[in-house]
Amino acid sequence: MFDKMQNMKFLLVLVMVTRSAADIQDLSGKMFTFPAQTNRAHVRLNTQRRNFSTVTVCHRSFTDLKRDHILFSLATPSNANDFLIFRDAKNKEIEPHIRDQKVEYGGPDYKLNMWHSICTTWDSGSGLVQLWFDGQPSIRKFISSGSNISGPVIIILGQEQDSHGGGFDINQSFIGMMTDVHMWDYILSPCEMQSYVDELNFTPGNVLNWRALDFQIVERVLIENKLITCH
Repeated sequence: MFDKMQNMKFLLVLVMVTRSAADIQDLSGKMFTFPAQTNRAHVRLNTQRRNFSTVTVCHRSFTDLKRDHILFSLATPSNANDFLIFRDAKNKEIEPHIRDQKVEYGGPDYKLNMWHSICTTWDSGSGLVQLWFDGQPSIRKFISSGSNISGPVIIILGQEQDSHGGGFDINQSFIGMMTDVHMWDYILSPCEMQSYVDELNFTPGNVLNWRALDFQIVERVLIENKLITCH
C-alpha cells in the first residue's frame, strides 16, 4: 500500500510539472526581466509551426548594455541564424540575420534605459527585409530569397544560438527587460505596425502571441509587472 501511494504521489507531481511546463499564459502588462550576465538564463518560446515564407517579429526591450547583445534568436537544425535580431553596439547597428545572411541598419537612436519597439519583416519571395524602429520604417534591403525557414524551430530570448538550441555566448547575452513579443507568418501593414508601437488594438501574433504565450524559463529570468515610465 505504501509503495502504491508513493507511486501515485510521484505520478501526481509528474503531471503537475508537465502541466506547468506546457501552460499557456496571458502576459499582458508583464515583462521578462533578465537581471544578470550569463550564458545559461533564457526563455524558450514554443510554436508548432515549421515553415515560414514570410515573417514579422515585434518586441519591446529596455537595456543599459553598451556591448553587443541579442534581441531575438530563431534557429533550425540547418541554420543557427535562421531569423535573428542582433544589436551591434560597436558599429551602432541593428542587424537582422535571415537564413544565415546578414544586413546592417545604422542610424536608429538606440538610447539606453528606455523602451524601444522593434519590428522586423522578411519575405522569401522578394528576399527583402525591413526594420521598423519605434514606428519609423527603414529602407528595404535584400537579404535572402528562394527558400523558406523550415524545420523544427527553437526560439529563444536572452541568448544567441550558435547551434540549434545552444552554443550560447555570455558576451552576447541580453540583460534588461523585454515585453510584448509577437510573431506573425505574414507581413504586417504599416497601420498595424503603428498600432503595435502605440500599444493600441492590433491583431496579436498567430505564431507567437504575448497574450497567450507558450514558454519555458531556464534559470534566472523573472516575470514582473511591466515597467512604465511616468512623464
